[in-house]
Amino acid sequence: MASIDSNHVKSIALLGHAGCGKTTFAECMLFDADVTKKRGTVNAKNTISDYNDLELERGSSVFASLMHTPWKGYKINIIDTPGYDDFAGEVISALRVADTGIILINTANGVEVGTNIIWDYTCRFKTPAFFVFNYLDYEDADFDKTLLEAKQHFGNNVVTVQYPLTTGAGFNSIIDILNMVMYVFAPEGGKPRKLPIPDSEKEKADQLHKELVEVIAANDERLMEKYFELGTLDENDMREGLHQSMIKHDIFPVFCASAELNMGVGRIMSFIDNVCPLASEMPPQPLKNGKTLHCNSNGPACIFIYKTIIEPHIGELSLFKVYSGIVKAGSELVNENTGVTEKLNQLLLLEGRNRISVQELVAGDIGATLKLRSTHVNNTLHEKGADIELMPIAFPSPNLTVAISTVNKGDEEKLAQALHVLTEEDATIGFEVSPELKQTLIHCQGELHLQVIEWKIKHVHKLEVLFSAPKIPYRETIQTAADANYRHKKQSGGAGQFGEVSIRIEPWQEGMPEPLGLTVRGKETIELNWGGKLVFYNCIVGGAIDTRFLPSILKGVMEKMENGPLTGSYARDIRVSVFDGKMHPVDSNDISFKIAGLQAFRQAFLKARPQLLEPIYKITVLCPDDLVGVVIGDLQTRMGVVEGMEAENHFQKITAKVPLAQMHHYSSALRGITQGRARFTMVFEKYAPVASDVQQKLADMYSKHTVEEYA
Repeated sequence: MASIDSNHVKSIALLGHAGCGKTTFAECMLFDADVTKKRGTVNAKNTISDYNDLELERGSSVFASLMHTPWKGYKINIIDTPGYDDFAGEVISALRVADTGIILINTANGVEVGTNIIWDYTCRFKTPAFFVFNYLDYEDADFDKTLLEAKQHFGNNVVTVQYPLTTGAGFNSIIDILNMVMYVFAPEGGKPRKLPIPDSEKEKADQLHKELVEVIAANDERLMEKYFELGTLDENDMREGLHQSMIKHDIFPVFCASAELNMGVGRIMSFIDNVCPLASEMPPQPLKNGKTLHCNSNGPACIFIYKTIIEPHIGELSLFKVYSGIVKAGSELVNENTGVTEKLNQLLLLEGRNRISVQELVAGDIGATLKLRSTHVNNTLHEKGADIELMPIAFPSPNLTVAISTVNKGDEEKLAQALHVLTEEDATIGFEVSPELKQTLIHCQGELHLQVIEWKIKHVHKLEVLFSAPKIPYRETIQTAADANYRHKKQSGGAGQFGEVSIRIEPWQEGMPEPLGLTVRGKETIELNWGGKLVFYNCIVGGAIDTRFLPSILKGVMEKMENGPLTGSYARDIRVSVFDGKMHPVDSNDISFKIAGLQAFRQAFLKARPQLLEPIYKITVLCPDDLVGVVIGDLQTRMGVVEGMEAENHFQKITAKVPLAQMHHYSSALRGITQGRARFTMVFEKYAPVASDVQQKLADMYSKHTVEEYA
């Protein structure tokens, strides 16, 4: 492609619920622009954007794929995004760098939950957007119903620019309200004939044209004055009005298409180059220092890394948008986040799996480079001397956690390396080695996301792994006060060990009075890493225990707090008062008092009506009205307490509190009972007491498999 300036490059993201035809639409765009000589299909597994082996195996998009095409003097960057919410990170990163979002809707299904989620993302980024009502050739296609739902969900500024003459098997004609013509397509699609609007449609078309004019005028004071003066707007005024309103996120046009028949796509591409905004026309990007950055090719060179791809035999590919200046092959840019100077040895354009070398990229364009040493997603790189750090992408929190282990012993280090690569490529994946649960945990968006992770580990990293339910991070506490005394005495020929400790433990609460009947000599409050507090009192009188041994007693208590007496879980919210004890002038030492403190704490804890606490999560489910009953019923089988239900964008939002122990595999269960028409999020809410029978069962299991230390 010939060199292009900032005023002739636009970037669009294809968005929508799974199955709305995004990948097929992208194929039509490339075909109509003569980039390809034949349109690929998902079924034939030969599309440009779905080229990864996993996508070919699944028959659907998993990763956001970057392409580009020339069109009437413009370069259009196209990002085809996956439709399932498990891959929300791919959608969000695409929207972060797109100038316009094209939201496709399957008119046989209408507005789906995934459409609403996409809409929320475009609103978050204030991305100019328009709708494409696709699959109008399907038997169940219903344009009018879909339009009504779109207006109900997204507002009356969803405006008709096109509507189909008929839908279903006979679909081949589109009435264009902006140009006031009818496009008629041959059976093979492609470029249509332009015909006058039939008399039978003239009244409807005129009315819709008037409505479109009024909506455009209402969003522009100058055009409103002209409309009042002339009673109408000409085509150029309407285009300019749509252009400005889209930049302000005020108007959302509706177009018609059948991507499978290649009908309507060329007109939409012309709308992109005629009306959709350039990056330089959008509001400036906010910077972390409170300033802003204009997308201007005359400014300092600055790029933002929005995605990483790690390819075998090639290495790390960093995808970026140029937000300012001109970036040339061989440029040296400073990573604002790490301070490292990176050399961009190669600049690449992506066309699915193909990589095309270029010498420069201008502000507003999207490209890639190879093998940056210390650069990751969300990093800003700029020319030396600049002070620029763009705001990072906020990725969604995980909805699923599983434990992972290797089938073959000795592969643990390879697994750690594989997980590092996975998190580098996908910022919505997290992993940790939990010292509390003694498991390696993966955090991800859902079951589909987990399937992708498993596939990559097996096929890319050549590892056999097992997934299992993670242990539940219970907490232990007490419900009443209790005293205990423990004497540790050991003689082994030489110097012995001796330490005796008397303690009182109580449930800790904010603002509680000082220990009753004890003389407080000192107090230490410890904020526990796992939540809650330990408050440790020195109430020793008469020098029964030397103060130098108190840190050892505290160390013993803390050791047992980290491995609770009841189930081995972390203990929290406890007050410990050391009020008596004994020591020996020769045999007393730190280890003696550590052991005595630990065992005294253990004995007192088990006498103080111990209580096991479990994590409770707030679950929010978004679903259609007809699925409310089945969703609530399923939550109740999971011991969930439904707290409320309210309408949100014509869906129902159900909120409930559910124990984490009941949430394993909820993602796949919800998808199964709703046929993929519901979405959920979960966030930690609090710890709450478990049922007594569950506590007893867990305590018995722990005691059966545990040998008490220092016994």
